[in-house]
Amino acid sequence: MDAGSINSSSSLKAQSRFPLQQQFLPRMNSKENLDRFIPNRSAMDMDYAHFMLTEGRKWKENPTVNSPSREAYRKQLAESLNMNRTRILAFKNKPPAPVELMPQDHSHHHHQPKTAKPRRHIPQTSERTLDAPDLVDDFYLNLLDWGSSNVLAIALGSTVYLWDASDGSTSELVTVDDEDGPVTSVNWAPDGRHIAIGLNNSHIQLWDSASNRQLRTLKGGHRSRVGSLAWNNHILTTGGMDGQIINNDVRIRSHIVETYRGHTQEVCGLKWSASGQQLASGGNDNLIHIWDRSTALSNSATQWLHRLEDHTSAVKALAWCPFQGNLLASGGGGGDRSIKFWNTHTGACLNSIDTGSQVCSLLWNKNERELLSSHGFTQNQLTVWKYPSMVKMAELTGHTSRVLYMAQSPDGCTVATAAGDETLRFWNVFGVPEVAAKAAPKANPEPFSHLNRLR
Repeated sequence: MDAGSINSSSSLKAQSRFPLQQQFLPRMNSKENLDRFIPNRSAMDMDYAHFMLTEGRKWKENPTVNSPSREAYRKQLAESLNMNRTRILAFKNKPPAPVELMPQDHSHHHHQPKTAKPRRHIPQTSERTLDAPDLVDDFYLNLLDWGSSNVLAIALGSTVYLWDASDGSTSELVTVDDEDGPVTSVNWAPDGRHIAIGLNNSHIQLWDSASNRQLRTLKGGHRSRVGSLAWNNHILTTGGMDGQIINNDVRIRSHIVETYRGHTQEVCGLKWSASGQQLASGGNDNLIHIWDRSTALSNSATQWLHRLEDHTSAVKALAWCPFQGNLLASGGGGGDRSIKFWNTHTGACLNSIDTGSQVCSLLWNKNERELLSSHGFTQNQLTVWKYPSMVKMAELTGHTSRVLYMAQSPDGCTVATAAGDETLRFWNVFGVPEVAAKAAPKANPEPFSHLNRLR
């Protein structure tokens, strides 16, 4: 098992900064222009200037050598010749207007200086905390998911509970028998109504949350517990402790349609890309595999597209970028502590960041270029990263044990976290999007439209 749960009383102060902001130099106005001007010689009396610089200086320095009559004559001569002036240099023409240091074309708006984006406030504490008794503290499981109908599902021991975010109500969906449990994974279908529940006995149950009715049980594929689930339209992909990955078509009786074999230990992370063409899987064997749906072969083992071996510990945290379809983020366990970014078309590792602690889960911000990671020892914190610079925007603490599970609300603003301290916390970490959130899509029963034909 990956790094265990260790309580810590220390906490990190949140850091909030915005790097790489474009800086603009302030413009000088005309009064601050320090350039010099050359006087116009046509406005100067050069003879008078020469006289004042030579003879005039002598008069001022030795006024006693002149007799009173000579001084009176000098003053009268100066008045008659308009020589009672003190200025030698004079400007005739008005100085030209200064040239702008940064010329701007006002006819094109894109030349206008950009206004700095206001700083987004990230609350440092959770807005709500709920008890989660009997939450299994196991790094390899996936016990929390938030559906498109704004209902949160969490598995506590052998029971799955539903928490409706619209009114805060709680209901129990199912409690499995002791010989079948505990529940090892939960995952909502895209319609937000149907949910898959993986069990310790290798079975997967499909439930209709609206009618609290079990639709069917998928069995025969795995030999041990099913710790990871991922939907791709009507295909439910399951990952087990046996290292197998199975695509199940829930519409048909013989539900196993593809099998992916590449992991030698438990598969603890599964995520389909937004296009539904690529599947990322992470395992306790420190490997990531990228599988291409178009190359899948029915009822036979399928070769992976890429085998990524850079992590040095179990890989559970996987997240596809919402604004770049071939960008995958992955996080390593306690022996690795890194977040890596991959180009899934080429298999190249684009960047790697040492976080300093076990990476349990990853989520992208749907509205900004940001990534959220949850961690274990020593701080048990949530970290908000600015992408692609990977500068820390904030670190949020509150959990006293490793933050194993994260789920994001349909509007992308709120994140729910569940930890080994048996608490469920809600964080308004991604703020309010600039545009109004779209209404939740209507329930689409298509993946289960043929279940009534099953015998």
